[in-house]
Amino acid sequence: MTDQHGGPVDESCVLTEGPWTHRFVGANGSRFHVVEAGAGPMVLFLHGFPEHWWAWHELLPAVADAGFRAVAVDLRGYGASDKPPRGYDGYTLAADVAGLIRALGERSATLVGTGAGGMVAWTVASFHPQLVRRLVVLGAPHPLRLRAAIFADPRGQFAASTPALKFQMPRYEHVLTRDGAAAVEELLRRWGGPDWVAGPDFPEYARRCREAMRIPQAAFCALEGYRWAFRSVLRLHGYRFVKLMQKPLVTPTLQLHGAADLASLPRTAQGSGRYVVAPYEWRLLDGVGHFPHVEAPEVVLGEVLRWTKS
Repeated sequence: MTDQHGGPVDESCVLTEGPWTHRFVGANGSRFHVVEAGAGPMVLFLHGFPEHWWAWHELLPAVADAGFRAVAVDLRGYGASDKPPRGYDGYTLAADVAGLIRALGERSATLVGTGAGGMVAWTVASFHPQLVRRLVVLGAPHPLRLRAAIFADPRGQFAASTPALKFQMPRYEHVLTRDGAAAVEELLRRWGGPDWVAGPDFPEYARRCREAMRIPQAAFCALEGYRWAFRSVLRLHGYRFVKLMQKPLVTPTLQLHGAADLASLPRTAQGSGRYVVAPYEWRLLDGVGHFPHVEAPEVVLGEVLRWTKS
């Protein structure tokens, strides 16, 4: 339901009908909205910021048609999933995904994550390797690569991270949702590749992202993950997180990154393979920004299927 004045909307705005099924699943003490299609080995999709499950609306039916059980989830705090005031640390977000895989009746899954969801995917593969059969990461450096680059590359990744630094400001969620969440569209424009931003699909995608961010508490919850990432640098549980993330990944990993990504710079993402001892591939996508799954869905689909089947 959309408020014509750009005010709050309810969760029904993300329950879009299509060649998929909407379900609510309990995992790790919260209720998650999942969207699924097809049958077969599970491929679990994790969206980024400022998105929700709709990020995968083109890939879900196509992956299902290829013989897989394709599942997209609204991460904790987003869309129609629960929005508790806490639990946006790396440990809990990874435990959410691990719990979801089990709650959906699977022993393991191929995990596909983009942006902030890609950071979660790296963490799940590190903390719960037995649950992740294959890993595909889009627009997301390994968390330790990003952390190092923010400090070591002031004119590069630190400058690119300026929007996330603003998220540290108290009550910034009100800035994000002001004027019908216009700031959400500004971030999509800033981080998206120029061809996609100027293309015919962008306005509708931006509208959906703006609408979903206006669900009560969604903006606050979305920012909490970024706030934890920065706050934890100075705290003991953040130090422990870094130590745990240094353990090499044993999951075969494919990393796709837009050459025009201005949120997570390609030079930051390159080198993430040093944390992977399993088979690893890196591919740079020309002309693509921070959202490869909607900017170049055919390319991403082909790569996901190739990696999942190999």
